[in-house]
Amino acid sequence: MSLETSSKNNGLMDKRSNRISVLAPVSEVDRFREYRRMWATFRKSYSSMAGLFIVATFLILAAVGPSIVPFPEDALGSIHLERKLQPPDATHWFGTDEVGMDIYSRVVVGARTTLWIGVTITGIAILIGVPLGLLAGFGNIWVRESIMRVTDVFLSIPGLILAIAIVGALGPGILNAMIALSLVWWPGYVRLVQSKVLSIRNETYVEAARSIGASDFRIIFLHILPNCMSPIVVKASMDMGMAILGAASLGFLGLGAQPPYPEWGAMISIGKNYLPDWWWYTLFPGLAIYFTVLGFNLLGDGLRDMLDPKQRS
Repeated sequence: MSLETSSKNNGLMDKRSNRISVLAPVSEVDRFREYRRMWATFRKSYSSMAGLFIVATFLILAAVGPSIVPFPEDALGSIHLERKLQPPDATHWFGTDEVGMDIYSRVVVGARTTLWIGVTITGIAILIGVPLGLLAGFGNIWVRESIMRVTDVFLSIPGLILAIAIVGALGPGILNAMIALSLVWWPGYVRLVQSKVLSIRNETYVEAARSIGASDFRIIFLHILPNCMSPIVVKASMDMGMAILGAASLGFLGLGAQPPYPEWGAMISIGKNYLPDWWWYTLFPGLAIYFTVLGFNLLGDGLRDMLDPKQRS
């Protein structure tokens, strides 16, 4: 009897192991199919693909721009008065400015500055806003009310006006402009994450984790935060464009990057004094800002459609 029982047990274990070995690849296949579905959803939208192309081009220019421009020294403030305010030609594709610097070289090199600005502002805003949003959504009523009332105070003031006031107190400069914009950018993430946490904090899987004794820290970072990542990624992609536009606005007002720093907003600020005769001075930095912001907005729309569960078939 013992031999028969052991053989039956071995048979059951073999069947169970075979079942596990069969099921494991299925989960990988399902995951692969989900990735394919997401990519197919993204690829169907021409605007999303256009946004991806624009952002990819911007990232490539930011990475290799200083090594491919014809006059890299012009990005550092080199002066050539003998060729000042020349119109676009075969040598200077975007023309030259009032001191003879090649505008094409400065626009391309400025892509790295712009990327640094966008990533810094968005990253700091996420680091501040997401933890506060998690606490506001999962904490007790006192913590929630305290965080949200402070957030409401920041949201009640127009972001650019508050950033101008902060830069006015700190002094003009690219670093102070990024600090100012970061301090006014985080409330949006608090609102977003807090509303998402409130909608999922009572889900079955959260209650199951709580019933087996999981700590609040474990529940937040292993069960709640991963389910908040989709809207965070979408908002971050769109905020990159808006942060670049905000930094360019401060640069245009003379509160951001200071000449001869190759920043698009500062270039437009100086170039406006030479309109309309020397139009190329403002046109090409303005187009760079326009297409970069447009690319990140289109990419954000595509990511939203791709990651939105309602889009799943």
